[in-house]
Amino acid sequence: MITKFSDLFAELRDKKVCKRLIVAWGVDEHSIEAAYKAAEAGFVSATLVGDEAIIKEVCDKHGFDVSKFEIVNNPVELKAVAQAVQMVHDGQGDVLMKGLCSTDKFLRAILNKATGLLPEKGLLSHVGVIENPLYHKLIFLADMAVVPAPDFRQKVKITNFTLNVAHSFGIAKPKVAFISATEQMLDSIPSAMEAAMLAKMCDRGQIRGCIADGPLALDVAIDQESVEIKKLVSPVAGDADVLIFPNIESANVFWKTNSKLASGVRQAGMLVGTTAPCVLASRADSVDTKLNSIAEAVMSISK
Repeated sequence: MITKFSDLFAELRDKKVCKRLIVAWGVDEHSIEAAYKAAEAGFVSATLVGDEAIIKEVCDKHGFDVSKFEIVNNPVELKAVAQAVQMVHDGQGDVLMKGLCSTDKFLRAILNKATGLLPEKGLLSHVGVIENPLYHKLIFLADMAVVPAPDFRQKVKITNFTLNVAHSFGIAKPKVAFISATEQMLDSIPSAMEAAMLAKMCDRGQIRGCIADGPLALDVAIDQESVEIKKLVSPVAGDADVLIFPNIESANVFWKTNSKLASGVRQAGMLVGTTAPCVLASRADSVDTKLNSIAEAVMSISK
């Protein structure tokens, strides 16, 4: 089982996985370096769609061997993004990655009905992975970037998306915690009621391939001492693999608290629900986060 990102890279290497990565408007240093490192590691062959002159200038400045890349010259940002998405749509790439372009331009191309990557009536969501040195394994979580206030049916889909990623990491029966403000069943807290319903759906096999409990407050989901103090009996508490948050605010705050206030944390994230995995990293994300995200996306389609 993969419990840290170094295990993930080793697994991709041992399986000799190699997928075609297409970077939309891949002209910035961080995206180019992440794609370069992924190509050097051997789990992608990388195509950069963007201004060829800028790409070569960045490679020259940082000593990257430009022959590691296929470059599709398109010096207009919006057109380069659309072209990159269409290349993946047409089967010329396996994984799409956002480069220096803004998120709205990236998503607009993905959602294009003719050349985009979202199936009709599909749901676009986001699955993150966190490696925190204070926790004994990886944490898979959703949705901190796309769906502001998922309704119940959307939460079912988001749970299945997240389980698919966890399964691809070799976790046969992920332990899922449906997060609320409390582990008590309180009808005054809607997220607690929905968490209980989702957990029961898992018990009944309506959501498959997991062990689940909810509602669970965050402390009892991931901290065994809190479980013991509160005398909570649960097959998930203190050992969760997957955290499904009630809304984008709670998931996003958890994500950014880990990245900004916890030392030694490593992260990855990608869009799901699309016909191909899409790396939606912030333009400000580190090279490490972008590299981890590429690896997450590649592993998700390498079962």
